[in-house]
Amino acid sequence: MSINEHEYKNTELEELRLEAMRRKVVSVDPQTPKIKHVTIHMTDGVLIPKKDSHLFNSWRITFFSAIALLTSLVLFKPKPYRDIFLVTIKGAPVTFQATILAIIGAVLIGTVTGLGAVSKKRWVNVVSGVYVELIRGIPLLVQLIFIYYAMGRFFKIEGMIAAVTALAICFGAYMGEIVRAGIQAIPQGQMEAAIALGMSRGQAFRHVILPQTVKVILPAIGNEFISMLKDSSLVSTIALSDILRKGREYISRTFLSLETMLVVALIYLIITLMLSRLVGMLEERLHNNG
Repeated sequence: MSINEHEYKNTELEELRLEAMRRKVVSVDPQTPKIKHVTIHMTDGVLIPKKDSHLFNSWRITFFSAIALLTSLVLFKPKPYRDIFLVTIKGAPVTFQATILAIIGAVLIGTVTGLGAVSKKRWVNVVSGVYVELIRGIPLLVQLIFIYYAMGRFFKIEGMIAAVTALAICFGAYMGEIVRAGIQAIPQGQMEAAIALGMSRGQAFRHVILPQTVKVILPAIGNEFISMLKDSSLVSTIALSDILRKGREYISRTFLSLETMLVVALIYLIITLMLSRLVGMLEERLHNNG
């Protein structure tokens, strides 16, 4: 037998051996059930779990439980809970007015502060940083009292103006950090690509960077809005008739502190849960629209 014939037979035997191994691994038996192939779609998005859409999720349980408890107290024990509710709910317009005006001011201040924090000018960075560190280091109640009482000696400042100013200045510092973090979260390549297409730096910032930043920071802004609504209860210290102030006035007349604070807590809980749901719906719409 020549060398070539020997190599040919070895090659043929090797092929037969490989074919036998394949048959062991992959069954060709027609009785064997077919394996259902699953297609895996790869994306470059963040793996975020879907929101719980079950009927009894945590938000629904908390919201409807609060509604049921408040309704049962008002209907089945009108004395004193119905009287407390009718008195305290009169402070809701003041609470909403202070919160909405303050959130507008905080967003404006926070946007300017956040842009200053990422500015290429050194002195602008320093001013923004000093503002953030100064305001975050002073409690909101102290700022509120200082603006209303201390500055009120030199300027005619009404209660609502003082409340909105203090809330806007305080939360503007936190908004500034949120905006700064949102801008820095956008990849640098977005700015470079916009400039390469002929946009100026300002145009690229307005039309490319900021729209993406809004989508990134919206959940954090929603949380700040809810926190501001709760912290607006501090305006009762400067005699604004908000929900908490109405409750404290009722306590001073009846001494029913436990019952009154329970109703006040339920009212704040229901309002904040409604706002959190609205923020969640807005997030979903922005996510679906890209």
